[in-house]
Amino acid sequence: MATVLMVDDSRTSRKILRAVLEHGGHTIVAEAANGEEGYLKFKELHPDIVTMDITMPVMDGIEALTLIRKADENAKVIMITAAGQKEKMVEALKRGAEEFITKPFDEAEVLATVSRVSQK
Repeated sequence: MATVLMVDDSRTSRKILRAVLEHGGHTIVAEAANGEEGYLKFKELHPDIVTMDITMPVMDGIEALTLIRKADENAKVIMITAAGQKEKMVEALKRGAEEFITKPFDEAEVLATVSRVSQK
């Protein structure tokens, strides 16, 4: 199972995602409320996977993704997106995101995506 860093400014989203991932046997090594905090925690902890919300204060998910991929070109980042963010999703995939998960979370989709990414 994977070690995961969750980056999302929504405490509720982090709580739901934590429950889903832990139910699937994954270990949450840390949480971050914005992209800058997420980037710093990534450099400190080197998790197997990062889940990254796109829209956040201080530093958005695309900027944080870019920094993480510069720090570690093999970093596995799964973007979290709400409906209507297709352009930002395309940009994130161009910058090295592995996959994306949509809100509201579907447990089976989340676990299948994390499993696929962790096996890459």
